[in-house]
Amino acid sequence: QVQLVESGGGLVPAGGSLRLSCAASGISFSIYAMRWHRQAPGKQRELVAAITSGGSTNYADSAKGRFTISRDNAKNTVYLQMNNLKPEDTAVYYCNAVWAFASRNYWGQGTQVTVSS
Repeated sequence: QVQLVESGGGLVPAGGSLRLSCAASGISFSIYAMRWHRQAPGKQRELVAAITSGGSTNYADSAKGRFTISRDNAKNTVYLQMNNLKPEDTAVYYCNAVWAFASRNYWGQGTQVTVSS
């Protein structure tokens, strides 16, 4: 059974920081690309950051310079360090594991991030 469990969300003032974690189980974590998406109320889900199995990273323009995605294959965990948070970062953040070769795609339940102005 595949599980992706996010944690680390919460309420933070503008300018603050949070670190999200996503612990994976039931998959060969190291071969999966890992992504963080977010969905704000009334908006479509959007990709925030991604990291390949080899460690290459990619960011949405809104996240560049403020967010850092990383992974620890020994712990089957992916992280999203978010600094200088803005009210527009308020959203539910979702962890996503993708193994394109086998068309495998898994999602976590999400964690709420709220940034107060």
